[in-house]
Amino acid sequence: MDSGQDFRPDAEGDPFSALSAMFAGRRVLLLEDDPALSEHVAERLLKAGFAGVDRVDRGEAALEAAAATAYDVLILDRLTAGLDGLETLKRLRGASGPSSDAPALMLTALGGERQKVEGLLGGADDYLSKPVGDEELLARIAAQLRRTVRHAKPTGADILNGPFRLSPGARTLKLEMPGQAPHLIDLSPLEFAIVCELMSARGQPVTKQMLWDRCWVEWNFLPDNFVNIIDARISALRRRLKEQAPELGEDLHPLIVSARSQSLVFRDLDIGR
Repeated sequence: MDSGQDFRPDAEGDPFSALSAMFAGRRVLLLEDDPALSEHVAERLLKAGFAGVDRVDRGEAALEAAAATAYDVLILDRLTAGLDGLETLKRLRGASGPSSDAPALMLTALGGERQKVEGLLGGADDYLSKPVGDEELLARIAAQLRRTVRHAKPTGADILNGPFRLSPGARTLKLEMPGQAPHLIDLSPLEFAIVCELMSARGQPVTKQMLWDRCWVEWNFLPDNFVNIIDARISALRRRLKEQAPELGEDLHPLIVSARSQSLVFRDLDIGR
């Protein structure tokens, strides 16, 4: 079980509340032919801060909508009447419409490894198997929106967070405290991958399943006990960071904190500066 401290960035609640600023003014195209699920997803996205969600139940209608509107996010089911979600996405990517480059998430009951690969090769940026929790869906949408913003930045640029400097290209994490010589934080390759994912999120939540998908890359399946595996690694990583960065003081440790039930956050040390 994750014993990390709960994240309380302000009096308003957890870091998921901060996602509303990222979602504000953005529109989603949702292709889903299950009316109850379509309504639930749309309501959850609107509650989270999105300006609008256009719902369609056929691929042909999705193509028509995407040709006329610049959507910020596409959420597509694979199993739909008429044109299925995968073929819809392939055609959308091959067109020159205003939504042809929008981040796309496949949300489907087809969750096999081969089917996931088909979806990603077919143009999807992420692939989620039903059922998926609201927390997981919102965190993954936020991750895709962050990546669209980062496309305009130099690849491998350093990430600064308070006194920490993370260099993805050099695969190093340095602590640069005022009046002290910078020193490297000693991390294993897996620990660095975890820290890189969490720091890249800049104070926003990353779910444990997202961490598994991106950091435990040698695994080609999701084991039943993956949460326990992650929790054990995070506990060890918290101790390692505390041992190597005692200058930060007890109030800032642990640096990696829990957000809701299945998400983690690396503290944003620039808040208030």
